[in-house]
Amino acid sequence: MDIRQLRYFVTIVEEGQVTRAAKKLHMAQPPLSQQLKIMEDELGGKLFDRNGRNLELTESGKLLYKKGLELLSFFEETLIEVKEVGEGLKGILALGSVKTCFAYIPGRIRYFRKNFPDVSFRLVEGDTYRLKESLLNREIELAIIRLPIASTELSSIELTPDPFVLVVPEDWSIPNKIKMKYIASLPLLLLHRVSGHGTYELVVDECRHHGFEPNIVCECPDASMILSLVREGIGAAVLPKTTLKSFSQIGVKVVSIEDCRIQSEAAIVWHKDRYLSKSAIRFLETFSESNTFFPNHQD
Repeated sequence: MDIRQLRYFVTIVEEGQVTRAAKKLHMAQPPLSQQLKIMEDELGGKLFDRNGRNLELTESGKLLYKKGLELLSFFEETLIEVKEVGEGLKGILALGSVKTCFAYIPGRIRYFRKNFPDVSFRLVEGDTYRLKESLLNREIELAIIRLPIASTELSSIELTPDPFVLVVPEDWSIPNKIKMKYIASLPLLLLHRVSGHGTYELVVDECRHHGFEPNIVCECPDASMILSLVREGIGAAVLPKTTLKSFSQIGVKVVSIEDCRIQSEAAIVWHKDRYLSKSAIRFLETFSESNTFFPNHQD
């Protein structure tokens, strides 16, 4: 089996049918079916069970698909590494970010567009858990996430801790600075990860530290939805301060919390065993430089 056949096999798996796979590969169905038969004959067993027009992986097929994805990723990374020898920055940088960290990105893309115009970006949005999976599956090179993140396969550069603030509808009569106990009487809208420990747990634990149970009326993994609900007067939100740099603050008021002990920690992370393109390395380097890329906030 060669790389070409492995690509055929992976495409068949992902499309679920030989017909759709052939269309995606821009080839006729009979030659693709013949290649699949050649692979099965060479490996000495079925890779798929046929269920009408659909295909279901056998145990052998599942193993080949898992290992095949790894081999194809390694092959593609090797090609990138070889092509980059002696060349400047170019190509596509696949980058992920949680919405609450997006403010770290625009200034850096502006810098790349000015200094490295041959680099383009593919941006992926998700929560920390989903972006971790995208990194491990080699779908993206870098991700800016909120900590904590549980993985021994990732390397990281931690960013400056971010204080939490209270965000309320602009027509609420609330001082510009409050203490945590003030929040006890408010209906709260909290960010909640799809999986794992994050902002939700930090805020709830801090409320309990100050002697009260928060009145949570809504939890949601999307900061933009939370802020939309705040604008509609549904409740107040406790969010990392930099979150607000990524969204319009029209219709809301930001209030400092004087005795809030918790801070949101962010990091840029990458797969420690993966080859990083020159573009990814240069992007990482911007986080150890001045705040040119992120006005009014030190990285």
